Amino acid sequence: MTLRIHGIPASRAIRPLWAATELGLDFEHIATDYKGGGTRTPEFLALNPNGHIPVLQDDTPTGEVRVFESMACVLYIAKAHGKADGVDLSPANLKEEGEALRWAFWCVTELEKDALTVLMHRMAMPEAERKPDLALAAEGRLRPALQVLEHALARQHAQGQSHLAAARFTVADLCVASVAMWIRPSTALMSEFPITAAWLKNCLDRPAHQTARKLGR
Repeated sequence: MTLRIHGIPASRAIRPLWAATELGLDFEHIATDYKGGGTRTPEFLALNPNGHIPVLQDDTPTGEVRVFESMACVLYIAKAHGKADGVDLSPANLKEEGEALRWAFWCVTELEKDALTVLMHRMAMPEAERKPDLALAAEGRLRPALQVLEHALARQHAQGQSHLAAARFTVADLCVASVAMWIRPSTALMSEFPITAAWLKNCLDRPAHQTARKLGR
């Protein structure tokens, strides 16, 4: 195997794991957990001095490529291992490439922090430790961004395209869906954006996503 992905699905590592699975790649999954000090060993810090998952290693004809930061890992996998044929998730042209970059950066800057707050304080944390006021404030900040996403998807639908960058599922969808899924515990908020909710369900129901979520179990 030439491609190795470090991390567990219950983390941002789901993003490159999902991308590699979508493409049907033969890769090695190294289930490094962020708990218990696994990302703080000298061996892991040599891969990513920030001490975070995911990390990607790819043995190429010109030497090893090492990538960290989850969105960078996803975009690299699409670029290096996709066929760019208009069938798989990799961008098939410059327009799709631009959309992938735009949406990958957008979801990190506009969604991720508040989406994580919603996830933690609506579902993931023990109920006694949750702070509903923090979740409510995060939901308020997310509403304008979700409106942007809703309008973008509506424009795509009007052009006969059901995804963010094309008629098919692409890496742009994967990037945004992998962050937006953290908002789903806020059912009231998601109900305000029916096009986004339906699109998100479609993305998360994909067999590759379901398979990637089970890796390492």
